[in-house]
Amino acid sequence: MPELPEVETVRKGLEVSLANFFIDRLEVLSERSIASEGGSKEFISKMQGLFIVSWERRGKYLIANLSKNIENNRKAKRDGSWVIHLRMTGYFEWNPKRQSPCSHTRVRLWNKQGNEVRFVDIRNFGQMWWIPPNQVPREVINGLKKMGPEPLSHEFTPEYLVKSLATRKRSIKSSLLDQSLIAGIGNIYADESLFSAGIIPTKESKKLNSLEIQKLCKSITKVLQTSIGKGGTTFSDFRDLEGLNGNYGGEAWVYRRSNLPCRICKSKILKTKVAGRSTHWCPKCQK
Repeated sequence: MPELPEVETVRKGLEVSLANFFIDRLEVLSERSIASEGGSKEFISKMQGLFIVSWERRGKYLIANLSKNIENNRKAKRDGSWVIHLRMTGYFEWNPKRQSPCSHTRVRLWNKQGNEVRFVDIRNFGQMWWIPPNQVPREVINGLKKMGPEPLSHEFTPEYLVKSLATRKRSIKSSLLDQSLIAGIGNIYADESLFSAGIIPTKESKKLNSLEIQKLCKSITKVLQTSIGKGGTTFSDFRDLEGLNGNYGGEAWVYRRSNLPCRICKSKILKTKVAGRSTHWCPKCQK
């Protein structure tokens, strides 16, 4: 599943390609993709005729701010929001020329010039919401209501982690996957961050000392920033608007490197299940 760096990469691409995109026409090919009240009928009728003014990201969610006009660009009155969760295999395609959609195309949008943006989703788990202007996405969508701080924000600090982990008996790997604790981290970056911090994934969360938590906080930030700079990872099932995935995978320290030598100590990278997820670590570098 795309994690924070991949979703941020998609957001950046949408910000450029769909700047002031006027939604002239929509087509929903999969009713399952529309999660908001009223289904595809309401989704189409409310979004048609609006401009996409700007894009935001919250955790693994994409949020498009919509407006009836673009006279003041980002200061334009919000006339609704379009929220997307890519889930496991969802991605967008930009089509300036007319092309027949593939069988996995779920939603299509056109502007007056005939340019098209498609939402393609092989497993069809991705979801979209139309949020009216009198409502705020984080108050409507359950996944956004209880979401923790962004790991690249000022709210994410060692002090916050110390307080949040103090009573947690679950493994630290399990805690990092909890979106109510930290937004946007998934399996890949949990493994990579724990390796960078030198912490074994199975360690009980509340048993981390203050120094370990400081290292972990810095490692999470560093790993995510590095991956964003690389456009995300090759391991994740995502594509940017040009159909490409990222380059971080070639630089992974432990993720999907089981039985290969550690890049630091040459010990064999181990793999097991933690919180139901494949987990990779170095038995020598992580304690």
